[in-house]
Amino acid sequence: MEPEPLEVLLPEDSMPGVIEDCDYGLTSADYYFNSYAHFGIHEEMLKDEVRTRTYMKAILQNKHLFQGKVVLDVGCGTGVLSMFAAKAGARLVIGVECSEIIEQAKLIVKANNFEDRIVMIKDKMEDAKLPVEKVDIIISEWMGYFLLYESMLETVLFARDKYLKKGGLIFPDKAVLYLSAIEDAEYRAEKIDFWDNVYGFDMSCIKRLALTEPLIDNVGAQQIVCPTVPVLSIDVTSVKKEELSFAVPFVLKAERNDFIHAFVAHFDVFFNHCHKPLGFSTGPQARTTHWKQAVFYLDRELVICTGETIYGTLASRPNRKNPRDLDIAISYHFSGSQCEAAKILRYRLH
Repeated sequence: MEPEPLEVLLPEDSMPGVIEDCDYGLTSADYYFNSYAHFGIHEEMLKDEVRTRTYMKAILQNKHLFQGKVVLDVGCGTGVLSMFAAKAGARLVIGVECSEIIEQAKLIVKANNFEDRIVMIKDKMEDAKLPVEKVDIIISEWMGYFLLYESMLETVLFARDKYLKKGGLIFPDKAVLYLSAIEDAEYRAEKIDFWDNVYGFDMSCIKRLALTEPLIDNVGAQQIVCPTVPVLSIDVTSVKKEELSFAVPFVLKAERNDFIHAFVAHFDVFFNHCHKPLGFSTGPQARTTHWKQAVFYLDRELVICTGETIYGTLASRPNRKNPRDLDIAISYHFSGSQCEAAKILRYRLH
């Protein structure tokens, strides 16, 4: 099955919403995005043991890769990955971070006696002036909600192309995005259908807005009706920036008679350079992470029977005005014994 073209699913200035077959010409209003950083965000990430311990193992259990090497930590935050690299024997670790948290990172590095091997630079990666021409290893925790939210991977690719020496390593080096379909009647009624009748008043205009915002939440494994399928694989060592805007086909097959209320996306990350390859999953059947899953509610309930199939295309690209936001579209076509539907759903993750 060929995916529908990205420019059809997400034309210039497309507005999030439910699009009937003929309504391709909608335009968007202005969207504003405020990026922010505070200690709570870093606390949440550090307390995410799936995330932090996997990075720790990938670095500290592979000291033979880090010993005597120059390491670049892109978006170093509090500097925990930089300190793992220094502890693993790196000769020099360069942490680059554009937010104010780097001032605390400098104090943390000093408090842990790594100031002789860790250099912290406050700047955008694209503007930073490193004390070396090339590095041996790049480490970064670049993943966002829906894998690509906040477009930090683009910054890692910039660092890769400018600073990573030939044959250098990237941690992590691969990520895979997955899609599934779930039953979620109770939550949909609480958060979406609620707007149909609010104390006797019709507020369904807000319902249409609510449908355009993906929900970041934990999905129960028992809710999955159509099992997970991979839709996008990213090799960080070779992927190009242009490939991070994509339209890919998917096929979801029901394992039981049930109802479909939403599509769900999650991702897995891999550290293949390790002596014993490591990785983690953010899926509903794995241990919970701070990324949770991205839930995309449908405009209607689908009645599906065992073995019936949903065909579709998932498209995504950075928003033109606020590149840290993601414009996401899902077109789906379903012809079951109990119902039929064909729609384009547009969302904005911000």
